[in-house]
Amino acid sequence: MAYRWETPASVWLEDDRSGQFELAASEGLGRIDWPQVQSQALARGRAADVARLLGASLPTACAHALVYPEGFAFCPECGSPLQRFDGRRARQPDWWGPHADALLPRHVPHGLPVTSMALGDSLEERPPAPAPGRADATLPAPPNAHCVFAAGSYGFPEQRLLALAPARGVLQYFDPLGETWQILSAEDGAADLSFTASDYAWLPVTEPRRGEVALVPSVNGLRRLWINPVGETYRTDTVLAAPLVAAPGVMRRQTACLARGGAGGLSLNVLDAELAPGPSYECGALPPGGWSRPVGYDGRLLWLHPEGQLDWRPGEAPRFLPWPDTWLPSLDLGGPTLSRDGRMWLIGHDGQSYCFLELGADKPQRERIDGARLGFANLLFRRGHAVVDEPWSGEHVEDQHEDDALVLPLLRGFNNNRSQPSGLVLRLHKYTGRAEDALAGRAIPRTTVEWIGRRNVILDEVARLARPQECVPLVYAGRLWLHHPDWNRMRGWNLDALP
Repeated sequence: MAYRWETPASVWLEDDRSGQFELAASEGLGRIDWPQVQSQALARGRAADVARLLGASLPTACAHALVYPEGFAFCPECGSPLQRFDGRRARQPDWWGPHADALLPRHVPHGLPVTSMALGDSLEERPPAPAPGRADATLPAPPNAHCVFAAGSYGFPEQRLLALAPARGVLQYFDPLGETWQILSAEDGAADLSFTASDYAWLPVTEPRRGEVALVPSVNGLRRLWINPVGETYRTDTVLAAPLVAAPGVMRRQTACLARGGAGGLSLNVLDAELAPGPSYECGALPPGGWSRPVGYDGRLLWLHPEGQLDWRPGEAPRFLPWPDTWLPSLDLGGPTLSRDGRMWLIGHDGQSYCFLELGADKPQRERIDGARLGFANLLFRRGHAVVDEPWSGEHVEDQHEDDALVLPLLRGFNNNRSQPSGLVLRLHKYTGRAEDALAGRAIPRTTVEWIGRRNVILDEVARLARPQECVPLVYAGRLWLHHPDWNRMRGWNLDALP
């Protein structure tokens, strides 16, 4: 016989002979195979993580049960005190990649590597350059290293880190107590999470229910992703059943999904604020892949492609604007940036020289430049020097010795109180070749990780870095982290308490 214990979120069964507790059901977690959970917890030392996720209790001086229900303060068998986790911990800010920062103001383009977190306030307290720096902490890299990261609570009491490898469709969960990555298995009927047609981006949920993660693109449609970190599984719900060819975007509470339509063409499917089907627009014979993440600015979404740009405003039909003759985009050098009058521009090549092209215009203006600019969203560099006026202006030279360096921006930190952009960059030292060659796989002997702001700070140094644009910054557990697929461990720097 088993005694039944009901808590606000869970149902537990207590064996009257052994005194062991079995989790029968828990809100948002779906089916639970408790014997398997117990074996995994014992084999991998996950009992503490499971208890924290459930808000349950752990034994401190006995072994009558592996985990006790929420609210238990003493063991029913022997009266030993238990460690309770039913109180919510201090909330950490969510991270969905800098492309999905919903707190940015409207005059800042959304969908670019820009964050509203006040990272500079912490990082600039370190000794300024040229003082060398080192990472404060490291974490094991996920087994499937080419991935995107999310750090959130997903309706649980504590924040957890996820890493999704879109090329393989593998979802990875990090146990911070055991410092191990767990592969979450698909439940019966769950969709394949792989998506390789275009650049990847997921849409976070503002008020997640327990286990609810995000809206994710997949080969066969837009899915709502749920995780069960207790049972190490995931499941999906279908939001839009259509073969997506690009990452979805949101503008004015409407979700736009570019998918394959009829007659071999593409269509733009719109969902309203409640994710109910809205209008669908035929786009014609557009490329079936190779699109950038959508960039939201000035009330519209832009998907960029080597052949042109798709421009959509809510309530209007989308427009595909091919690139002008003789102009080709240089998408690897960064992303769109803004001029002082608020127009958005993209760097490319016009004949024999680099050239900025106005985006979203029927007759776009061009501005020729004398060399490549690396960056996005006004965090631009020519060689080792910042470009601080218009995107096509000359560089601001503070140190002539930086002429033989190349700076690659990774993340811009937005701050209304700063006249000039600040952010995380890589400085490739003693490199005088073309920017495209540095990004194409050539190993750079010496690279420094730096924060550029009111004070420039060297955070770390990397030897023989290849493919620097594959570095992925993220914020998790009160630290700024940097991941590269070639590294065995991620590097992290402490941050002060973030709002």
